[in-house]
Amino acid sequence: MIRSSIWKLEMSTQYEKSDPTPPTGSRSCLYDLLCSDTPRWDRPSDADTTSWLLRKETWRSFGPQARLERMLEDTGNRVCADCGSPDPKWVSLSIGVFICIKCSGVHRSLGSHISKVLSVKLDEWTEDQVDGLVNLGGNIVVNNKYEAFLPNNLKKPRPDSSIEERSDFIKRKYEMQQFLEGEQTSCRLQPHHRTPSSTLPLPPGYPLLNEKKHSEKQSRHRIGNRFRNSWGRKDSDHLKISKKSNSLAGMVEFVGLIKVNVVKGTNLAVRDMLSSDPYVILALGHQSVKTRVIKNNLNPVWNESLMLSIPENIPPLRVIVYDKDTFTTDDFMGDAEIDIQPLVAAAKAYEKSKIQESMQLGKCVANRDNNFLKDGIINLADGKVKQEISFRLQNVERGTLEIELECVPLTQ
Repeated sequence: MIRSSIWKLEMSTQYEKSDPTPPTGSRSCLYDLLCSDTPRWDRPSDADTTSWLLRKETWRSFGPQARLERMLEDTGNRVCADCGSPDPKWVSLSIGVFICIKCSGVHRSLGSHISKVLSVKLDEWTEDQVDGLVNLGGNIVVNNKYEAFLPNNLKKPRPDSSIEERSDFIKRKYEMQQFLEGEQTSCRLQPHHRTPSSTLPLPPGYPLLNEKKHSEKQSRHRIGNRFRNSWGRKDSDHLKISKKSNSLAGMVEFVGLIKVNVVKGTNLAVRDMLSSDPYVILALGHQSVKTRVIKNNLNPVWNESLMLSIPENIPPLRVIVYDKDTFTTDDFMGDAEIDIQPLVAAAKAYEKSKIQESMQLGKCVANRDNNFLKDGIINLADGKVKQEISFRLQNVERGTLEIELECVPLTQ
């Protein structure tokens, strides 16, 4: 905008110097266009624009972590968007809300295609991620959208609510989108009975989706998920994860969190002409997360950290590698199961102890059953319980993977 003003000024100055009289014909139209003043309601003034740019640059200069802390100081972000627990330390990046540790577990059970959960403290944030969070508006703005038609007789979960209450509300709010703004804009009243002939109204504020619209919406939602997550179609082929109902998936108490840093792969299998485009899926119970795709590389380096909640009945961590294909089904490149119970046990023992110095807490001996390339040492360093693991991928001709696990207590 500033450049446009300077250009306009230069052009008008040139005309004034070369010819004191305005040009005629087509040149006159161009002259009038360049020299005309744009109304203030059409755009901000150059001074306003400059001020806004300076404010934006000043805001970004704080750094992503400092900006997150400032966002947490906003009134609506001081409590969990779903249950009202004070001092939330987790964020649904895709939805744009600050949530507590208990609600974050339910969000993870929805799948990262619905709610991608990050920690304010434990994850490394980028400027783009914080910009996206700022653009979504925070807890008040998001709740005004997703709870626009919350029934008067439906109470939100409280900080002491059970996992069943949290799961039911969060699924209805974000996955089924029963209270979403805009779903009922055409008519605030719907028939009370299911028969088309009925004309009795429902109470004001009731979620107004008839069965047909609700079915069509769910169908569109499932189709959209398929396109957004092409790898989800192959989970049943290679993961063999038992399919329980959605109502049970989120109703799980969590004992902690596990942070998985997918470090690198070595000598992975060829699935394209000469190379592969690998990515990694991590699955723990009903949760799954996915790394980025690295193009044309059999020795990819991800160095990408992903977070999962640890259920009370601790299942093995499943690691699956795929080759990304654009027009066909993604190709399987090997998998493995990692027993994380020794790591969790070491973390629990450390929490109860008064150990301060760095030390080895245990190890998992490499053998044919776990396919480790070397012993998986469990270390305590800087107050963090970690385990580095290198292992061979199974059900594939070749390939190894290196990951780093960190067990995180719920207090963080």
